[in-house]
Amino acid sequence: MDEQKKLEHQIELATRAAALVKDESTVQRFRSFADELTRKLRRMMRRGQVRARAYELWEQAGRPAGRELDFWLEAERQIEGEREERKPSDASSKR
Repeated sequence: MDEQKKLEHQIELATRAAALVKDESTVQRFRSFADELTRKLRRMMRRGQVRARAYELWEQAGRPAGRELDFWLEAERQIEGEREERKPSDASSKR
């Protein structure tokens, strides 16, 4: 099982367990665990997106040697910019 599938499975199990448990402190621990796993999954997926974008940029630039960090940082900047554009603006979220 790859890492993404494993994390998704663990999130599902923790969420199910939280719904079945009666003790509120245990419920909160399961929910916190599921939230932590979700954050880890998002970071992992983001790294994959950055890796793919950096590779595209590197290829478009003619595959220059020694500039890996430049392409990685540019890919991060682009992906973060796209993520920010998808967020609803403050004005539309207050309606």
